[in-house]
This record gives sequence, C-alpha cells and structure tokens, in this order.
Amino acid sequence: MSKPIFWLRCETKELERRAALAPIAAKRLIEAGFTVFVERDEQRTFDDSEYEAAGCTLVDHNSWRAAPSSATIIGLKELQESTEPLAHKHIYFGHCYKKQAGWSSILSRFHRGGGTLYDIEFLTDTTGRRVAAFGFHAGFAGAAVGALAFAKQSEGEKLGRLNAFETEAAMVKTVEEALGKQNVKVLVIGALGRCGSGAVELFQRAGVPDDNIIKWDMAETAKGGPFSEILDVDIFVNCIYLSSQIPPFITREQLIAAGPQRRLSIIVDVSCDTTNPFNPLPVYSINTTFIEPTVPVDVGASNPPISVVSIDHLPALVPREASEKFSQDLLPSLLDFANTQTSHVWSAAEKIFREKMQEAAVVEGLV
Repeated sequence: MSKPIFWLRCETKELERRAALAPIAAKRLIEAGFTVFVERDEQRTFDDSEYEAAGCTLVDHNSWRAAPSSATIIGLKELQESTEPLAHKHIYFGHCYKKQAGWSSILSRFHRGGGTLYDIEFLTDTTGRRVAAFGFHAGFAGAAVGALAFAKQSEGEKLGRLNAFETEAAMVKTVEEALGKQNVKVLVIGALGRCGSGAVELFQRAGVPDDNIIKWDMAETAKGGPFSEILDVDIFVNCIYLSSQIPPFITREQLIAAGPQRRLSIIVDVSCDTTNPFNPLPVYSINTTFIEPTVPVDVGASNPPISVVSIDHLPALVPREASEKFSQDLLPSLLDFANTQTSHVWSAAEKIFREKMQEAAVVEGLV
C-alpha cells in the first residue's frame, strides 16, 4: 500500500510564521516513503529552500484547493472564511467543537464537500493526553507579552506592535530588561499543565523571584470563583483547558468594586476562550493581535487601568522553536497516518469530527 500524501499549506493569518511541519520532520516522512508537498510561503519562519533540501516538492502559494484528492492538507490556523465545500482530509486547529463563533458554518463545509477534519486539539493517545500541542510556548510567550504590557502600562503607555523573536533567549532578555528591578508579582492558573509550565518558566528565566510566582491548578480553584486573590497580583495568566462550564475566575464588577486599591493591571488569557459561552474571564469580548496586543477593560475613570492580552497564536512569537517542538511531537502520529482506522489517535479524532459535524448539519438545516 502506498504511503499517504501530505500537503503543507501556507498560513493566511496575518503574522503567523509557524508551520505544522518543520523541514526536519518533513524529511523523516519522506525517508519513510511519504510524499510531502509544501506551498511556497515568504511569511513562514522556515525558508522554502529548507524544505527543498529536505526532499519536499514545492508548489504555488495557497494552492491546496488544487491538490490531488488523495492528499491530506496539513496546517495550523483556520482556513480563510468561505462557503466553499471542503472535500480533502484536513489536519489543523479547527476551533469549532466547543460551539465557538461560526462553528456550525465551518463544519457544514465538510458536510457538503465530503471532507474530513482531524482537529489537532483532539488528537489524543489512549490516556486522553494530546499527542502534540503548542501549550508550552503559548504559555511562555503569553507570560512574556503580559510582562511587556505591564512594563509599558507602569510607564503610562500602551504596548505596541509585537514582532517575532528569533529565539526564546532573545524573548527572555527583552522581558528581563523591560521589567528591570520592578517587584512584579504574578499568578498562573493551570500552572501544572504544558501551558502553565511555560508561563512559569518565562517568569523564572526573566528573573521574577520564585516567591512572587504564585502557581495555581485544580486544587486551588476547586472551591470555585470568582477569586479575590487575583486582584492582589500585577499579572494574572490564565492557562486552563476549558472543557465545561465553570464559575468565572474574575468579573468586571469585581474589578470595579476593588477600587483604587486593586493591584492587578494585566490579564493574559492564553486559553483564549473569547467566544466560548463558558469563558471564565467575562471582562473582555475580542481577541487581540500582534498589532494591537492589548484591549482595555472598562473599570471607570477613577480606577487604575487594566488591560487584557488575548492573542490566539502566541507561539508564533517564537515560531522556529515552537514549530520544531510541535512537529517533533506530531511526527509519530503522522508516520502512522496510513492506519487511520486502527490507530487510536486518528480513529478517535475522526469519531468526534463525525459527531460534531452531525450537530452542525442539524443547526445549518442540512439534514
């Protein structure tokens, strides 16, 4: 039986420089007998020549619609908005299984086209653990942006446009210089997970004393929010994986009631459940971007300012290292892609896709 064909598409999200497949992982697939096509992309952190040297076949930018029907399209972020039916198999972060904004219209495209979505967020092993995730670098970069926003806000300024860093070390150095000798105090919720551990590591490497890094996880949040303790830190980083409705961690009313004594000035919502009806941070309603990294919370003119960072592709700030780590973790599952019916990773992902697509079809009136 011939090996599958993978088609690495470009990312059309502005400033998204990551790749689902790094050249070194593509080379491993080719050595194992797979065919790998790669769309040319000047935005990607890896040069086209790196893929060519790995043995990939380069194709035109954003040309996946013309890919052979046998090809599986692999990417990271959402496809461009369209009503066009989707006929291929796709691997990417769909962000549509928790009834996020536009979820049913996205899934209806697969229903009408006969395609399949293997949502990366739902590629799990037999224990339920995700086989590949950007969680560590999401938390790492989110903590960095929060620290940079705090430093600027402390000076009465707003954090401006963000550009990707070449390395983690460069990011850490920038944060360390921005914070200087400020006695910053931070709280990370979800500190034991991939994402939370990344946030904690950034603060540690940037010189924040361990006593000033408060680490919460399920044990600390079991009593249910809102939590007044969040008001007593400078930066709060939310790194939880939201799977069901929970009480809010903090509310706008709580922020206003705290008055001028409130210490909290920056909220970093790494989890970015912005449009999720169960968002535990109901103090903002829009995702921020690398161009506009923060959004203010309206707490009244007489209260100290507070801003939210809610960027949904934070690892793109350290694109090369994040992409290499992610594709290294995903590679064993990709090597087993020929066995989608027997592999737990792929069969379980297809099962949940079929269930969610059926729900969407009912909403969209397709059945």
